[in-house]
Amino acid sequence: KAIRRQRQMCIRDRSITIIAYFMILFAISYIAGHKADNEGFFVGNRKSAWYIVAFAMIGSTISGVTFVSVPGMVQASGFSYLQMVLGFIVGQFIIAFILVPLFYRMNLVSIYEYLENRFGASSYKTGAWFFFISKMLGAAVRLFLVCLTLQLLIFEPFHIPFIINVILTVLIVWLYTFRGGVKSLIWTDVLKTFCLVVSVVLCIYYIASSLHLNFSGLVSTISDSDLSKMFFFDDVNDKRYFFKQFLAGVFTVIAMNGLDQDMMQRNLSCKNFRDSQKNMITSGISQFFVILLFLMLGVLLYTFTARQGIENPGKSDELFPMIATGNYFPGIVGILFIIGLIASAYSAAGSALTALTTSFTVDILNAHKKDEAALSKIRKHVHIGMAFVMGIVIFVFNLLNNTSVIDAIYTLASYTYGPILGLFAFGIFTKKQVYDKYIPLVAIASPILCYILQRNSEAWLNGYQISYELLIINALFTFLGLCLFIKRQDKETSYTTHTTKQKVK
Repeated sequence: KAIRRQRQMCIRDRSITIIAYFMILFAISYIAGHKADNEGFFVGNRKSAWYIVAFAMIGSTISGVTFVSVPGMVQASGFSYLQMVLGFIVGQFIIAFILVPLFYRMNLVSIYEYLENRFGASSYKTGAWFFFISKMLGAAVRLFLVCLTLQLLIFEPFHIPFIINVILTVLIVWLYTFRGGVKSLIWTDVLKTFCLVVSVVLCIYYIASSLHLNFSGLVSTISDSDLSKMFFFDDVNDKRYFFKQFLAGVFTVIAMNGLDQDMMQRNLSCKNFRDSQKNMITSGISQFFVILLFLMLGVLLYTFTARQGIENPGKSDELFPMIATGNYFPGIVGILFIIGLIASAYSAAGSALTALTTSFTVDILNAHKKDEAALSKIRKHVHIGMAFVMGIVIFVFNLLNNTSVIDAIYTLASYTYGPILGLFAFGIFTKKQVYDKYIPLVAIASPILCYILQRNSEAWLNGYQISYELLIINALFTFLGLCLFIKRQDKETSYTTHTTKQKVK
């Protein structure tokens, strides 16, 4: 009876925590999105303060998958993920000083409008559809993992089926984003970042206290652990090899932040491109320290299980939820876990839903050319449709019983963002024109070639395993494919210019 009573109290506390968080979330969303028009939904009226966006962006890069998966991944990968995060910082600088000025100069609502101006309508639609597929799948995977955790902690004890969990989850995301869009998201992301950082710091504090570690003991325990190894230069075939991780980090953040409507929508809400640059650099550097906190937490979790003789779960994703909610620590740790998980998951899903609504409305339906009233009506209908599709995808993931982790998300991004990265790279770094109608063919062929190469890399390349650098290879295939379809007149012009220069010499 005592155990049953304790479990009931834990479930009650978690439920109260979730309800309280959502009440605060909806209050902030209502205040921020009050009287928001279409421009407020899409780009926040371009009036956001850069330091507010920078703080919000720290949490925007942390999803529910990161919150759950990163602490558990230290057993297999150590701190090697920080090699990739260092690449993220370099990528943020590239975005800030190359892409941001370009997008502001063109006054874009959707960043994929650049492709139409540079190549044509087929290229524009190709970029928009690849973003739509990648963002919908990526957001659904992230939210699916959170739904599974909530099912275990909240819904299952009340015998509520998973489908109801999904419906309620997607409905909540839709409710707090439908009014204000980006204008609401920036302020709800501020709440998310605060809750996320506070929850992980306090979890570290309580676990360290249970291990009887003061600050110096905490630092030495983590630094002396074999799990805290950060740099891997020994084996080029290892997926943790430094240059694989670092270069993949650079290009991943360019693709998943700089060429992602979800992330750039926030950056384009700043008053001007210089404020946007400050935001990107500040948030990029801050992200390193936030990820470091999650990895430190992972070392402490594995240290705790080893000292207590607790058997580690079969899947690393289950470590943090199991320890945080398993009555090993004061009840506040479980509550902090729930707050961090909810904050990271729902904000990421909300931003994805807003970005999908924007991209589908502007890029695929071209509704931004209509008057304000018609645009508002279409945007609201699309917003409902995107929420419905997201719910279906989450439910399908559950039927497939596929508990994807952070590795799967980056692999998925490598296949779907690679063509977008290749298109933008070709457009920015060359002056050539290509036959626009062939661009969809190139964009589809490149991921197929990548899949074949990845499946056979060990046999063909003397044991070499392709990791996150798959994104770079995919973009390169796209770039080379575009070179095959350069317009003939460009070649003739180039040849004539070269011949004239030779004659002058």
